[in-house]
Amino acid sequence: MGRRKKSGTLVIVESPAKAKTIAKFLGRGYKVEASMGHVIDLPKSKLGIDIENNFEPKYITIRGKGKVLKNLRKAVKKSEDVLLATDPDREGEAISWHLYRALKLDKEDARIEFNEITKTAIKNALKNPRPINQNLVDAQQARRLLDRLVGYRLSPLLWKKIRKGLSAGRVQTVAVKIICEREKEIEAFEPEEYWTIKVILEKDSNDFEAELKRINGKKFKISNQEEANNILEEVKKEDFIVEQVKDRKRRRNPNSPFTTSTLQQRAASQLGYSAKKTMYLAQQLYEGIDIGEEGTVGLISYIRTDSTRISDEARGEALNYIRNEFGDKYVSSKDKKYKKQEGAQDAHEAIRPTSVVHTPESLKNKLTNDQYKLYDLIWRRFVASFMSPAVYRLLTVTINAGEKYRFNVSGSQIVFPGFLRVDSSSQKKDVILPEMQKGEKLAPKEFLPEQHFTQPPPRFSEASLVKTLEEEGIGRPSTYAPTISTVISRGYVERDGRQLKPTELGIIVTDLLSEHFPDVTDIEFTAQMEDRLDNVEEGNDQWKEVLVDFYEPFAKRLEIAAEEMDSVQLEEEVTDEVCEKCGKPMIVKYGRYGKFLACSGYPDCKNTKPFLIKTGVSCPECEDGELIQRKSRKGRVFYGCSNYPDCEYVLWNKPVDKECPDCEGIMVEKRSKSKGLVYKCVNKECGFEEKVADI
Repeated sequence: MGRRKKSGTLVIVESPAKAKTIAKFLGRGYKVEASMGHVIDLPKSKLGIDIENNFEPKYITIRGKGKVLKNLRKAVKKSEDVLLATDPDREGEAISWHLYRALKLDKEDARIEFNEITKTAIKNALKNPRPINQNLVDAQQARRLLDRLVGYRLSPLLWKKIRKGLSAGRVQTVAVKIICEREKEIEAFEPEEYWTIKVILEKDSNDFEAELKRINGKKFKISNQEEANNILEEVKKEDFIVEQVKDRKRRRNPNSPFTTSTLQQRAASQLGYSAKKTMYLAQQLYEGIDIGEEGTVGLISYIRTDSTRISDEARGEALNYIRNEFGDKYVSSKDKKYKKQEGAQDAHEAIRPTSVVHTPESLKNKLTNDQYKLYDLIWRRFVASFMSPAVYRLLTVTINAGEKYRFNVSGSQIVFPGFLRVDSSSQKKDVILPEMQKGEKLAPKEFLPEQHFTQPPPRFSEASLVKTLEEEGIGRPSTYAPTISTVISRGYVERDGRQLKPTELGIIVTDLLSEHFPDVTDIEFTAQMEDRLDNVEEGNDQWKEVLVDFYEPFAKRLEIAAEEMDSVQLEEEVTDEVCEKCGKPMIVKYGRYGKFLACSGYPDCKNTKPFLIKTGVSCPECEDGELIQRKSRKGRVFYGCSNYPDCEYVLWNKPVDKECPDCEGIMVEKRSKSKGLVYKCVNKECGFEEKVADI
């Protein structure tokens, strides 16, 4: 029997979606298969690291991936050539390395990489195969083993000292500490009263508002109503005379293209997307979407990057598009190449559309609503980054009330929109002032003293936490979303609207770990560890030396903590829910996906049910139900009646236990930078609104 004839080239990627897109570009002579992510990893059931043998990892085939490997081996035998086309980062390089060894490949240049899944990028990658980059692999191994050592050594200690089922992580622990420290700042904050004084002035039948800024030429603080009233008595006796008019132009430059971090921040603040949701949608756009005649196309470049660099080709395409659509005056006069930023690894370009010709509007019917919104964000940010600055006319007027008091008012008006033609998401409304001349007398119509209180620092949102992690050098682009998801699912942090709040469990665990493992929870130490991992990637450090330097002091602290760490008995949180099976009260438990309710009669009764957050607000529709916090299938929080499905009343904003004074309707929380925190009536016909606090 003769040997089976080999034919064609086998290309191995991670996901079926990516495989489908690439196969379309390659055509005959190529077969594309997916590894379904990692196929080789450390075992889940044990540490999997031979510490005594220089931290040698004990890799195994992941459970359930044996069949995948078997099929890949068969495909290898049938192919003349094999190319590994996993993602262009540490994780992707490690997957290729494991596949290279598991499939017993002997070709040196078996690795190809590309920053976007387009025909041109794939064809270029095929022309430039390379060996596996061992430095990248070693950096991934160092991170993987560091995280395993922390998790598998600290978790049993937490089980023993606090309760079973707890876990710790190297980066996650620092993230929780950051959130806990902010909560302590908030609790320790003591608000201070202060007052502002504004005046409504009139000129040519136009009213505008000026604010007191100087007293006797100096900054000031009005601490109470008595002081405010004394100032008002004096101010009301004075004439309001224009002292100075400054009329100037100001240029506002566009932002640079998105990195992973800035994309997550903007998607959170503008679209309300979690970091996890943003990365999920971005992965779909990167791997390929069927857009009709062109078939399946990768719409954006690689999504895990901390660089704002843009290739010359993409830059040229953007400039041509701007020139053709808007004219030469909208093309930036500066040669914007968005070079590497300080601290960025710069392995990849910024996140950008693979072709500006694929405008958001042209794809609107081909994308889901969520995909469209994220792509629109990316496309507009990229194109705008190569456009001219917006030009504003700024009018700043200084108004004296006698010799002692100075008021200021500012107006702004767009003279030339520049990049705002494309990216107007942060555009402010024009504030147009009447023309005024020095020495001109103005008529005061109304005086507006207002009481304020200083506000504590806000809790972190996902956006602000990602920004802080990046600024502190904690984690890397690929770690932000899973870090946040993990600390929430473990019950250390919970969402309160868009804010992240530490739980009692999170505070207890953080305090204990900070006391006994200061390095593990130290921001600077964790950032230095990230720098060392970068050094391994660059070939300037040995990955096993990184492990040795970390583990030796860590192991000593483990021994001491096992003896000295106090045990903490967490009180079970008993609810007023009653088990419908045995009649005993339900208690709060923490599982992989967060809180749930379990019967206190366990193990005799194993009944569980979802944990529902009550608002204390009665349902206005059926009246005997209560509005409770729920989540949609896409993860969006909403508030629905406890009598669902019999009653389908829904609110998307958090209800407050307070009736509208005008119509007795339900009030909900609303937050904005301009208005702060307000309570607003849900009845559109009413529209009552009450400011609660500044943000």
